[in-house]
Amino acid sequence: MSKPLRALIIEDSDADAKLMLRALRQTGYEAEWKRVEAESDYLAQLDQGWEIILADYSLPKFNAPQALKLLKKRGLDMPFIVVSGTIGEDKAVEIMKNGASDYVMKDKLAMLGSAIERQLR
Repeated sequence: MSKPLRALIIEDSDADAKLMLRALRQTGYEAEWKRVEAESDYLAQLDQGWEIILADYSLPKFNAPQALKLLKKRGLDMPFIVVSGTIGEDKAVEIMKNGASDYVMKDKLAMLGSAIERQLR
């Protein structure tokens, strides 16, 4: 039986977003989702009842640290997981200190389901 999940995905690559969704399905989640890649779209979606945010660290005109700051400014408390292929350990530690819930490397998407499970508990 699949578990429903409402996920806001900050990602500039449609293919990478679909890989995340595939990883979620493989771990038992059926996601209702929306992909955004610009700050204005992200802000418009923040109050739409999402359960979790999955964010690429760096996009051409937006990034995970900015998104996390905007989430905190709105006073919203929801898990924020960075999913990146380029983040180094120093950036991962920094964003975790700033309030991100977790991070998962894109080459280890099999771990995404367990990271979400931990955060939703």
